[in-house]
Amino acid sequence: MTTPVTSDVSLSATHSEIRQQPGAWRELRDGLVRRGGELAAFLEPVLAREDLRIVFTGAGTSAFIGDIAAEALRPVLGRRVDAVATTDLVADPRGALAEPLPVLLVSFARSGNSPESLAATRLVDRLAPQAHHLVVTCNEQGQLAREHQGAAGSFVLLLPEQTHDRGFAMTSSFSTMLLAALLAFDPAGLGAVDALAAASSSLIDRAGEVEALLDSAPHRVVHLGSGPLKGLAQESALKLLELTAGRVAAFHDTPLGFRHGPKSIVDDRTLVVVHASADPYTAQYDADIVAELRADHPGRVVHLGADGGFAVPGLDGLPDGLRAVALATFSQLLALGASVRQGCDPDNPFPDGTVNRVVQGVRIHELPVR
Repeated sequence: MTTPVTSDVSLSATHSEIRQQPGAWRELRDGLVRRGGELAAFLEPVLAREDLRIVFTGAGTSAFIGDIAAEALRPVLGRRVDAVATTDLVADPRGALAEPLPVLLVSFARSGNSPESLAATRLVDRLAPQAHHLVVTCNEQGQLAREHQGAAGSFVLLLPEQTHDRGFAMTSSFSTMLLAALLAFDPAGLGAVDALAAASSSLIDRAGEVEALLDSAPHRVVHLGSGPLKGLAQESALKLLELTAGRVAAFHDTPLGFRHGPKSIVDDRTLVVVHASADPYTAQYDADIVAELRADHPGRVVHLGADGGFAVPGLDGLPDGLRAVALATFSQLLALGASVRQGCDPDNPFPDGTVNRVVQGVRIHELPVR
């Protein structure tokens, strides 16, 4: 049984935090312009090492930031850039850090209090021959920020205070940390921030149009994306799962990978969102799966960010990493609408405490000496 969205949703922190993103991005840009010299002074000598391994890390949504950023920045930097979730790094540190290379660990953390975030930095310090840390966080008072603020070999990039989301799910924290990482390593993107903010604002203005996609009461939603947009597809699926407390099943894949079995989940109550790539070559594969799915399930496919689909003005000419920052607004609005229709409180979809805003119940074990 679903319920219609009421005006009460406008009182939620999640509602406000989705809508504050354009302003937060502009504030981030202005802060990076002011602190650009400090950040460059930290990064330039570290990046000068040809054998350096850059590792983006985080857990859950923060891990997906790393997935997007690594895919986006690898061709820009022309060097090795990896994404390794803290949950993988902590569970198998010797596997994740098997190569004896210096590491720049870029940690993403909304609160900075997740046990894995702290453990990951300490394991890198212990196992890498040389470790440097760029901490991207929304919480100045978090343990991660406090541990690395002023520490040798560390730089804490603190985001605007309002991005420390009060709602259960990461929304403005996700997009602003992603944008911060992209701009930190590629300052050429600073000039695109106004376009991203305008694109997000246009999606917010069309929230009713986004929500109308739920009128057919889909019981499954699939997000597809390639390259940097694969990470956005993962995050989009997680946002829906979180805000509906799992009442709407959400999946993710790539347009090419989806045919290899996962496509079997599509039925007449499945909504598929294909995140359109700006790369003309990659976009052909997006268009192919859209055409294939529309032939079988008319009206059940959204081609997000594509001309002739659910177009988002102002993103022309921008690479997929930056596009992901703005397109995330669509998925957040879709998840928010689904949450309320399912009778959930978007700020607290798990009132029984089975899933928490900051992960609980994680015990960090001591790594034996070898």
